[in-house]
Amino acid sequence: MSWIDVRGSRIRYHATGAPDAPPVVLLHGIGRSLEDWSPQHPLLDDAYRVISVDLPGFGLSRRLREPVTLASLAGGVWATLDALGETRPVHLIGNSLGGAVSMRMLTGDPARVRTLTLVNSAGFGREVTFAMRLLAVPGLGRPLLGRVRPRIARRAEASIFADRSLVTEERVATAIRLARQPDFAAVYLEIARELGGFRGIAGPWRSELLARVSRTPRPTLIVWGERDLILPAAHLAAARAALPHARWHLFPRTGHMPQLERPAEFATLARAHLAPPAEEHRQVTGPPGERGEAAGPAGERAAG
Repeated sequence: MSWIDVRGSRIRYHATGAPDAPPVVLLHGIGRSLEDWSPQHPLLDDAYRVISVDLPGFGLSRRLREPVTLASLAGGVWATLDALGETRPVHLIGNSLGGAVSMRMLTGDPARVRTLTLVNSAGFGREVTFAMRLLAVPGLGRPLLGRVRPRIARRAEASIFADRSLVTEERVATAIRLARQPDFAAVYLEIARELGGFRGIAGPWRSELLARVSRTPRPTLIVWGERDLILPAAHLAAARAALPHARWHLFPRTGHMPQLERPAEFATLARAHLAPPAEEHRQVTGPPGERGEAAGPAGERAAG
């Protein structure tokens, strides 16, 4: 892991693969860190320069000196890439909040984005786990975030995976460490309250963002875990309706982070999307009458 100064803040990142290989950028969800992408580095970096980033204020990164919004998080990632000297168009892969940040990066600077992969992404529906809605209640969020104990951290980790064997002591310890970082509670609450409240994820920002994404299409892959307890798999149908140019895949018996729960399968799917045959790219990006069926990595129709 490495750190770099970005706009006066210390940002943590992890970069593997040849520096001149096509860049892939991996973005995590709310309250999480680049560790959520650790298994994907060795599965992708033989062909790509793989860069995972702790979003400003999350993981071990410090916050930027501005209010925390989707726009500021997107700008922070672009600024981090600039600081790393990575100015080529990138493949963006974002999980949960990271998916919404990826879409905001696309709409803010379309020329810098080659493809988009949205993994159980925020932005497609109101429903979200009750625990996150509770944090948006004034007066409750900060005390709850300030009292992260092993039992609470273990319960939160368990909500992420369908396979509970992945709730390891190492992951619980990492969650506690992250929650004790100085910027964690404030940044978490700022972005959570921008995105929604006790009634769920707000509609206006979702509608506006998706409309802008549809006007700046890139080859897009949407994947979901069938047993997601954070953002339900029903959001996949809304995502397909909002982004009809996208390919899609539903992982059975999988929770909120397919990249951790099904690492090899996820990487195979991602690689097929990042470097598909020219004909498949034509199907994904062509007009509606030319698009093919949504497909899995071997050309089979995705489960849905």
